[in-house]
Amino acid sequence: MAKSDTKKDTPAAVKKQTPAKKKGAVKEDTAAKDQATGAAQSKTPAAAKARPKGTEYVPRLKEQYFGKIRPELMKRLGYDNIWQVPRLNKIVINMGLGNAREDANMLKGALDDMAVISGQKALVTYAKKPISNFKIRAKDPVGAKVTLRRDRMYEFLDRLLSLAIPRVRDFRGLSDRSFDGRGNYSMGVTEQIIFPEIDYDKLDQIRGMDITVVTTAETDREAFELLQALGFPFRLRPETQPTTEGAEA
Repeated sequence: MAKSDTKKDTPAAVKKQTPAKKKGAVKEDTAAKDQATGAAQSKTPAAAKARPKGTEYVPRLKEQYFGKIRPELMKRLGYDNIWQVPRLNKIVINMGLGNAREDANMLKGALDDMAVISGQKALVTYAKKPISNFKIRAKDPVGAKVTLRRDRMYEFLDRLLSLAIPRVRDFRGLSDRSFDGRGNYSMGVTEQIIFPEIDYDKLDQIRGMDITVVTTAETDREAFELLQALGFPFRLRPETQPTTEGAEA
C-alpha cells in the first residue's frame, strides 16, 4: 500500500512543483528585462537633457550658405523667391583605373583612398562595352566613384577648399571655363596626396580624380556666382585682369 501511495503522490507533487518553478523563472526573466529597459531609458533622457536644444551639428559651409550666402545671391541675381536661388545638389568623385582588372591591389588601394577622402564607401565602376584597343572586356572594373549629398557634401567641399587646394603645387586658381552649360562644374585633381587624410607612408601609387559639383543653377553664370560665393578660387582671365599704367610701361 505504501508503494501505491508513493506512486499516486509523485505526479501530484510534480504538478504542484513545476508551475511554481516556471513562475519563478518567468518572474526573474521579467525583472531582468525591466532592469535592462529601465537602464536604457534612464540613459537616453539624461543624454538628451545634457545636450541643449538647437546645438545639433551643422557643417560650417552649410550654415554659411543658408545664413549669409543665399540672401546675398537672392539680392545680387534679383530673385523674388528664395527657392530660385541656386544651391548645391551633389558632388561626384570619380577615379579611373586602367589596369584594375590585372592588378587587384590597385583597385583595393583606390577604394581605400576614396573612402578616406570622402568619408563614404566607394563603388566600383565597370565597363559597359568591350574596347579591344585598351584590352578591356565588358563588365571589367575600370574605376571607382562616390556620390556625396547633404552634410557630407558640404563637409567634403569645405575640406577641399580650405585644406586640399591650398596644398597644390604652383596653384594659380581654378579655371572658370569648366562649366557644362547647365550649371555644373568639373575639376581635376592630379594627386590624391593633397588631401590631409591620406597617409603618405602607406601610399602605394599616385592617383588622380575628377570632381563634379552638381548645382540647381540653370545657367553657368548662376553656378559661377554660387561657387564663387562658396569660396572657389577662380582665376581671372587675361582680358578681365586689372592693369595699371606703371605695369604697362
